[in-house]
Amino acid sequence: MAKQDVTIAGLARAGGVGVETVRYYQRRGLLAVPPAGVKGGREQVRRYGPEALRQLRFIRTAQAAGFTLEQIRELLALDASEDRPRARALAREQIAVLDRKIAELSAARASLARLAQQCGSGSSGPCPILDAFEHGGECGHQVQR
Repeated sequence: MAKQDVTIAGLARAGGVGVETVRYYQRRGLLAVPPAGVKGGREQVRRYGPEALRQLRFIRTAQAAGFTLEQIRELLALDASEDRPRARALAREQIAVLDRKIAELSAARASLARLAQQCGSGSSGPCPILDAFEHGGECGHQVQR
């Protein structure tokens, strides 16, 4: 085995995740489970090479971009087949999802900023922030009074 081969703990550490996360990705079919070596008739520890670390980092980066595990599975397959048009389509779909989330977060931020300003400008009656939350108003969809 090459010197750069590592145990599951080493792979997890290098990828910035826990061992259980690596195992979860394996159960979901995103990472392969390497065969256990056999030495002297005894099963040895499984070893992970550079490709496993590359895939683990790929998964983590794709998750940070907001892709689901199913989408990541498809992206991994596309990586192997070099299907650029489909990868580009998935990226464009994710950009649209992120744009919607950004718009929702911007609206929620603006609403919360208004509530915070209202809370700071008055000293009597219920706090506008707590009142909006209590009566089912959301930051992005404030209840008007």
